Order: sequence, then C-alpha cells, then structure tokens
Amino acid sequence: MKIQVITLFPEMFDGVFKTSMLWKAQKEGVVEYSCVNLRDFGVGSRKTVDDTPYGGGDGMVLMVEPLMRAVEAAKQQTVDNGQKIGEDPLVLLMTPRGKIYKQSDAKRIATEGRDLILICGRYEGYDERITTIVDEQICVGNYVLTGGEIPAMTVIDSVVRLLPGVLGGETSAEIESFYDDDKTIEAPQYTRPADYNGMQVPEVLLSGNHAEIEKWRLKNNILT
Repeated sequence: MKIQVITLFPEMFDGVFKTSMLWKAQKEGVVEYSCVNLRDFGVGSRKTVDDTPYGGGDGMVLMVEPLMRAVEAAKQQTVDNGQKIGEDPLVLLMTPRGKIYKQSDAKRIATEGRDLILICGRYEGYDERITTIVDEQICVGNYVLTGGEIPAMTVIDSVVRLLPGVLGGETSAEIESFYDDDKTIEAPQYTRPADYNGMQVPEVLLSGNHAEIEKWRLKNNILT
C-alpha cells in the first residue's frame, strides 16, 4: 500500500513514520509512505497556497488550484510507464465536516488495500471545490485542531496496524477494542505483579481456567 500525505508541514511526519509499527510496516515492505508538500504546487513566484475567503471572515483558506494540482501529482505516483497500477487511490480529506472516523472504517480501508492520499487542511479550511475529487471526508472527533496532520496520522496508524504481517500475534487485530464493528471496548488487562501495594489482579485471571477467564472478559467488556 502506498500512502501519500498532502501537507504544508511534511516534517511533522518524520518521527511518526520512523517509529514502532509504522516503521516496521515500511521495513517489511507492507507499506510505503511519502509526503507531498502543498507549497510546491503554490500559485505564482511566491508559491501562494491560501487567500482570504469570499464573503469575508477571519483567517485564510487553502486555494483550490494548489490542492487540485497536488492531488493529481499524487495520483501520478500510482502510474508506471503510462499504465495505472491497480485501483485508483482512495482520496481522504481530514475535516471537521466529515463523518466521525471509527474502527470499522479502519478495517474497511485496510481490507480494501487501495493506495491512500490524505489531504491535511490548515488555517480556516479549504476551498470547497476540492471535495469534487475527494472520496471520503473524515473527522476524528468533535473538537478543533490546528490542522489535518494529526488526524491524518491517526488514520494512517489505525489502518496500517491492520494490514497483514504488521502486528505480531495472529489474532492481535481481532481481539481488541471495537473489533466487532465498534460495539465493545476490550475488558481490562493486567500483568505482573499480581499484588501491587494492595491492588490485586482479579483472582479468575490467575486461575488458569480459560472458560471462566473468557466469561470474565465478556462480562467486563464495555458496550459503546
């Protein structure tokens, strides 16, 4: 899977892509990351990427022309010798106007296995006309962030960890919170020591009785 991020701040992704499971996935050849600097597609000699909004208002809005050109350039990365490689990439726009992102979305995107292009908004937003070439608009929660970079990192992490060969255990991605189409949060977990300053691990987890342990875990799952 090829993942490209369109952003004004590509340096924000350096540490993320070189750490933990995301680094492992790239090392194993499961995924390839790259950032597309929106500034490279700016208008004029000053590479302008934003302007004041029509109708007035505070702040600046990302212009449609640089965004369109950046997406088209990213799409060209899925072309080899003039021939398209596989399906068209899935273009995702990080925006508070999108649908709330859930584990089921991560599973669907990982299962489809299409290349991804993620657009990170900034400032007061983006020219709405960019949505004509966007497949999905995604919101990671009902709060405001400075830009779409952190939401993009969230989406990438949640998808990549579900790709085959990334996580260690065979069922690591199957037995965890939201595994059942966002319905439950996994029961509490414990490890050594069994007693820490009087705080004890539930006795059933030390019993070795797997049937009773499973019943305890089902009972202590949290329904969302």
